[in-house]
Amino acid sequence: MKNITNWIGIDDHADKWTIAHYVGASQEPAREWELMPSESGYRKLIGWLREMPGKVRVVYEAGPCGYEMYRRLRRSGLECEVAAPSLTPRKPGDRIKTNRRDAQKLARLYRAGELTLITVPDARQESVRDVVRAREASKEDLLRAKHQLSKLLLRYGHRYRGGNHWTQRHWAWMGQIILAERASNEVMKQLVRTIEQRSAVVTEYDRLIAEIAASAEYAPLVAALSVLRGVDRLTAMTVLVELGDLRRFERAPQLMAALGLVPSEQSTGDKVQRLSITKTGNAHVRHVVVEAAWHYQRVVRSGSRIRKRRTGQPAELVAIAEKCDSRLHRRFTRLTSRGKRSTVAAVAVARELAGFIWAIGQQMY
Repeated sequence: MKNITNWIGIDDHADKWTIAHYVGASQEPAREWELMPSESGYRKLIGWLREMPGKVRVVYEAGPCGYEMYRRLRRSGLECEVAAPSLTPRKPGDRIKTNRRDAQKLARLYRAGELTLITVPDARQESVRDVVRAREASKEDLLRAKHQLSKLLLRYGHRYRGGNHWTQRHWAWMGQIILAERASNEVMKQLVRTIEQRSAVVTEYDRLIAEIAASAEYAPLVAALSVLRGVDRLTAMTVLVELGDLRRFERAPQLMAALGLVPSEQSTGDKVQRLSITKTGNAHVRHVVVEAAWHYQRVVRSGSRIRKRRTGQPAELVAIAEKCDSRLHRRFTRLTSRGKRSTVAAVAVARELAGFIWAIGQQMY
């Protein structure tokens, strides 16, 4: 009995857990049942798992309920894994989806080794990640409010032509505008107030991220990644809190695939058709890496800012960064000179930039 492995699939939901238990290679579940996600539910689940003879393997999919189940089971000495839901195999003809079927499928696929398991962050890393993601969401909210205000003014014939928007001169210009209708004027005032409030929120998040990045835990890692052009403090922090230890990727293409930066493909017979990137992976890191890739469109110059970031860093990291400068600018130029759109070139350069980030990640720790 000690050699038997119990495979447990759990469909994790906010209102209930649906559990499927398979013993060894059995085709039918030995037990299916449900529990409420509460303290009582955890006690029943952990007690039941501990009483099982042989090995116990538990899996559930990552979702809005987070990693509380993973951490509780691990603290109790039980083996638990979390699967990436976007990479769980699905039959094209299967049109029936229930909690019970999902739990069964998870247990069977886990037993077959067909699930893609994720690396669960520790509590500290997850809390910092919450800050970085909240800042990103607040920035999007701020941009949305700015667009609403600018489009409101445009509808009433007010268009700023004095240079860049959202500068002091732009704000002074808007302060002189009084719309004819009282209701529209009130909307404009509320949008201005919203922008000011959301700007303050973003500023506070920036302050908090800067404080965390300067801590002993993150400062050396942020400095190491910042030797790359286009990778500032926020980009480095996003990479660190979203991906964790970059050494878990054995090769650079694995990191590229984890960010969804590799091209998708539909090939059959002798016909090979490569399409746009998969976008299957961490969208937060993919976004900041693509943004960083645009810095290689311009001629590479060793300005004071990049020299300051590279001063005092190990020679190996500086060598990687300098190689990145020349290679990616050359790559960007060649792609655009062949007629590729700059947006397409930026994504291609971002894929290679992820490779340089991986290379530095192998040297950081």
